[in-house]
Amino acid sequence: MKKSRHSLLLLILAVAFVSVPFLFWQSSWFGRRLDDSELDRYLGDSQRPRRIQHALSQIADRIAGGDAKVERWYHQVASLTHHPATSVRTTAAWVMGQDNKSEEFHRALLELLQDPDLMVRRNAALSLVRFGDAAGRTEILAMLQSSMLRAPEPGLVSHTLKIGQPLGARGLLARVQPPTGKKLEVRSPFAGQVTHILAADGARVAAGDPLVSVSPDSEQVWEALRGLYFVGRPEDLPVVERYGSPRDGVSDQLRRQALATAQVIRSRSERSPSR
Repeated sequence: MKKSRHSLLLLILAVAFVSVPFLFWQSSWFGRRLDDSELDRYLGDSQRPRRIQHALSQIADRIAGGDAKVERWYHQVASLTHHPATSVRTTAAWVMGQDNKSEEFHRALLELLQDPDLMVRRNAALSLVRFGDAAGRTEILAMLQSSMLRAPEPGLVSHTLKIGQPLGARGLLARVQPPTGKKLEVRSPFAGQVTHILAADGARVAAGDPLVSVSPDSEQVWEALRGLYFVGRPEDLPVVERYGSPRDGVSDQLRRQALATAQVIRSRSERSPSR
């Protein structure tokens, strides 16, 4: 009986915590309330992505507040999956997870899983969890693992990186100087820290050679573990359980979530042995 009550508590906590995460929200304030005419103007301002983001954040607030009239903008929000600004597509992916009853949003989020930008795909994958859709599971699982950044062109590498160095989203990792043309920047697609330096400062590399390995920050790990609580599979357990074992850099909060996620994944597997 005690074990059953404990499991129920974990489920309630997970449901409460898996709201609709917006990874890597920039330190911008979009709190000023916009009236309907301003929302129309801001959403249609294709030359000012920040205005569109402001409008999207206001739409998210209205959805959360139960304002049924906000549906008049749903089609415009869904159409932003094709906006050229990555920041707009990322924000739209977050907003569309706020209403998990909208089939238009559901379809648009599935489309965003094919977006060329990693952060757009990850926000879409997390939002799809709210729809009970595991289509983004592979993307969520990747959020728990380090990423290898590679040289975009052959050339000389320059950087000042150190192992363990923290990085912000879009943080500069290295520059590559091709034989001709300008230096190319290699940036981290997400916030994290440097785990391996695979090309020394001043080294000559070929296109595609590994430069740096970056591990995810705690926020990304936290959101991924919460997402996998609902859509994880038994084959995901080795990655999840790495965060459940005591080790440097893993907080008690992350360990508890990893253990809860692993427990629920096992329970689902036991209930569906043929899966």
